[in-house]
Amino acid sequence: MIWDALTQLAQKNSLLVAFVFVGIAMWFSYQLSKRLTYGWMHGSAIAITIGLLLAYVGGVSTGGNKGLADVGLLGGIAIMGGGMFRDFAIVATAFGVHLDDLKKAGFVGSFSVIIGVLLSFTVGALVALAFGYTDPVVITTIGAGAATYIVGPVTGAALGASSDIIALSIAAGLVKSILVMIVTPLVAKRVGLDNPSAAMIYGGLMGTTSGVSGGLAATDPKLVPYGAMTATFYTGAGCLLAPSLLFLIVKAFAS
Repeated sequence: MIWDALTQLAQKNSLLVAFVFVGIAMWFSYQLSKRLTYGWMHGSAIAITIGLLLAYVGGVSTGGNKGLADVGLLGGIAIMGGGMFRDFAIVATAFGVHLDDLKKAGFVGSFSVIIGVLLSFTVGALVALAFGYTDPVVITTIGAGAATYIVGPVTGAALGASSDIIALSIAAGLVKSILVMIVTPLVAKRVGLDNPSAAMIYGGLMGTTSGVSGGLAATDPKLVPYGAMTATFYTGAGCLLAPSLLFLIVKAFAS
């Protein structure tokens, strides 16, 4: 009876419950970061890892396909983790940018986006070839996933890739995001990542908004909006280039 009452209450306030649950998970992750890794691994990276594990457990235990959202008490996670809140969070980071600092990046900051997309795509495409894939659609989808886990499924859907290949592209993007999040604070001083211009160029080269934002948050929170700004443009550029120009280039070489 008590469990049923709690489930009904949670379903009526599903989004609020989701925020509370994620807040607790974030607090726990940052405590692990502080006490176990002494800040070496950022709390956001730990939170992403925990989230993936919980999503797997939720899917296996319920037999559903929405991870923890299939658990009655946590149905609001499907709303919180949907595209609307994701896009809102990404766009909201731009409001922390000062235009004077944005202008300082100039042409180099803009060009870094194109370089970042081409570099990540090329690495992903070469990895796909190394694993024996020869279909241009598959190579392009995996290459796009190496750019970001958003560009991968967008490209796969546009080109008609199978669901398992799209899943591979998402996995590639998630691995990249976590690596960028962990490595950024470790190399920040060595690469001069200590000012808005450098953060914008770094965001343009790396591209993964979540990875760059988490890494810069561990380096200097004031740099987050600048890195996220160009990383967001990177995602847009990847969604435009991968299923069109880059696919045609891959098709020309693969055929």
